Amino acid sequence: MSTVTFGVAPGYGEKLHAALGYSGAVRVGDRVEISGQAGVDDDLLVPDSLEDEIVRAFDNVERTLATVGATWKDVIHVNSYHKVAPGDDAIGDDHNRVMAEQFRRRLGGRAPIWTETGVTVLGLAAMRVEIRVTAIVGSGE
Repeated sequence: MSTVTFGVAPGYGEKLHAALGYSGAVRVGDRVEISGQAGVDDDLLVPDSLEDEIVRAFDNVERTLATVGATWKDVIHVNSYHKVAPGDDAIGDDHNRVMAEQFRRRLGGRAPIWTETGVTVLGLAAMRVEIRVTAIVGSGE
């Protein structure tokens, strides 16, 4: 039987765990799933800049993966959720440019599969992006 380990990131993750009762990550054997990560700081504040928010979301994915022994280089699948205005027909280049930059910076040449979804609301009113991933520990070596 596989060992199941839950992880909660220090700071923002602990606050969300206490308030809403969920963990940020679960590891079953070598497989890791994380909950959607916002671009918030440890006080759950969202930066004014979209670019800063996306970079912080990537940082929070990294922090959450680390709680169960994984890294960005282990990531095999990314789901990202991007706030769009009702009636918009696409996610903007401002989102895609930063997402692609972060993939290149953090994944060391690996290209996981990616599903990008436009949504009209996220967990906090100020949020514009949320990122969740699946990883296989050791697969990026």
